[in-house]
Amino acid sequence: MSLLTLAARDDIAPLLPLVAASHAGLGLSTTEDERRAALEALHDQDIQAAIWLIGPRRAPVGYVAVSFGFSLARGGREATIDEIFVRQAVRGRGMGSQALHLLLPMLREMGVRAVHVTLPHATPRALALLERAGFAPRRDADQLSRPL
Repeated sequence: MSLLTLAARDDIAPLLPLVAASHAGLGLSTTEDERRAALEALHDQDIQAAIWLIGPRRAPVGYVAVSFGFSLARGGREATIDEIFVRQAVRGRGMGSQALHLLLPMLREMGVRAVHVTLPHATPRALALLERAGFAPRRDADQLSRPL
């Protein structure tokens, strides 16, 4: 059994409570219908994103959500880790670190030239995890955004 498994449409049911727990922990007010619609869109539409389950496929303990883009400046495909979550009961056992350790080479094999992380609600533990995985603040991240 691999620690990381690419989620399929059949994995929406076990993902829903994990995404709900993640969003609740971040103070995000998403509804179950919104979370389900987002997960279904990954499999029903031409979305450039993927979710990997952390832990056993039948009973995952977390997930990593990644979206893909392209950068002329970086010379190719980019990825953004939008969310990484491990259930509270199993945190501190290295699963998040192991998941990143396995994911980054996979992304490289997919032709990804750079990986970014979205950190609007980062905890000290999350920052430490990312630093151990080699992530550093971007100097060129003078970005503005707005919801549409």
